[in-house]
Amino acid sequence: MASEKHVMLIAVDDSAHSMYALEWTLDHFFVPFGSLQPFQLVAIHARPIPISILQLAGPAATAEIIPMMEVDLKKTAARITEKVKELCKKKSVNEVDVEVMEGDPRNVLCEAVDKYNAKILVVGSHGYGPMKRAVLGSVSDYCAHHAHSSVMIVKKPKT
Repeated sequence: MASEKHVMLIAVDDSAHSMYALEWTLDHFFVPFGSLQPFQLVAIHARPIPISILQLAGPAATAEIIPMMEVDLKKTAARITEKVKELCKKKSVNEVDVEVMEGDPRNVLCEAVDKYNAKILVVGSHGYGPMKRAVLGSVSDYCAHHAHSSVMIVKKPKT
């Protein structure tokens, strides 16, 4: 009976911090092992729900905007998916699944951990200070406290 690989999830979005975390993970957990890669890699992109963005826009936003936003969010998700696959291919990691899930990234990532029974969740750190973190919330902090797996937070070095 062949043993199945453990699942490693990585959160991806359109930020440089996210792509750095992906590249760092590939370099440290996949590239050195060649064909004996220890994990099945699954990249998760949390796509916002258009109505949640419209709520932030206020009453001036109308339902006519939703279809345009939907198209834009789908294009962004497709672009992110392509970037992930290109970076993995460049690093000779040919087995990667990319899933786009709708919702708040904090909830989406914790749900994905449960869905895939992941052993580890990798998230990039945006490096927000205390004020931005208080206003925007920290996805990595939330996941570290609520995900049912180990959480690795990858910080991009300051340039």
